[in-house]
Amino acid sequence: MTDQPVLAVEHLELQIGGARIIDDVTLSVGSGEMLGVIGPNGAGKTTLFNLMSGIMTPTGGRVLLRGDDVTRLTVQRRARAGLGRTFQTSSLFTGLSALENVRLSAQVSIGHELSVLARPRRGDAATSAAEERLEEVGLAHHAQTMAGVLSHGDKRKLEIAMLLATEPSVILLDEPMAGVASGDVPELVEVIRRVHRSGRTVLMVEHHMDVVLGLVDTVAVMHHGQVLAWDTPQAVMADPTVQSAYLGESL
Repeated sequence: MTDQPVLAVEHLELQIGGARIIDDVTLSVGSGEMLGVIGPNGAGKTTLFNLMSGIMTPTGGRVLLRGDDVTRLTVQRRARAGLGRTFQTSSLFTGLSALENVRLSAQVSIGHELSVLARPRRGDAATSAAEERLEEVGLAHHAQTMAGVLSHGDKRKLEIAMLLATEPSVILLDEPMAGVASGDVPELVEVIRRVHRSGRTVLMVEHHMDVVLGLVDTVAVMHHGQVLAWDTPQAVMADPTVQSAYLGESL
C-alpha cells in the first residue's frame, strides 16, 4: 500500500464466456513487503496470479511492475524484468539432481542456452549460482539427490531455489504448502521467511491460515473474483464481513 508499489493491479477484470472471473480487482505491494492472498476455492486467487505473471491476459484493467504497464508483456519478458512465480503443481526435472535443476534455471538467467546435456562444472557461473541457491533454501546436502525422490516439502524448496536462480525481485508463490506433510511445513515456512527477509517482495496464495498470518504484512481476501478485504492480518481476522463470507466458524 505504498505510494509507488513494486507490483500493482488496477481495476483488473477477466471475463470468460460471459462469466466474470476477476471483477474490478485493485491491489498493490510495496518493495520488500509480503502480501498474502486468501479465499475459498474458486475465489479467483490463482487466476489473479496468472494475470499478474502473464499466463493469462485480462479483459480489463492493467498490471504494473515498478510503475511500468506490463499488462501485454509475455511471461518471459516479465521474468526478465524481475517477476518470478511458482505453481501449485511440481515442475521439476525429476530425473536430474537437485543441483542440475537449479543450474538449468541459473543458465537461462545469466543468458546461456538451456541445456540438460551439459554437465555441471564446479566453479562455472551457473553451477556456483545453483549451489548458493540450494544453500539458501537448506538443500545443499541434497545437491546430488535426484529431484524425483525428494520429499514433497523438499521439492517445494527446490522449486523456490530454481526460482531464486532467475534473480527475481518480486516472487509469486502459489500455494507453496499444497501437498506438503504437516511435519515439513515449519521448515518450508522458514525458507519463505528467509527469502522475504533477503529484501525480495513476496505475494503468496495459501490455504493454511496459520502460515499466512505468521508470515505476511498484509492480507487480501478474495471472494467471487473480488477483493473483499485488504488490510493487516489482525484487521482482516476481525472483519465481520470476512468472518461471514470466508472464515466462518474456523475462527
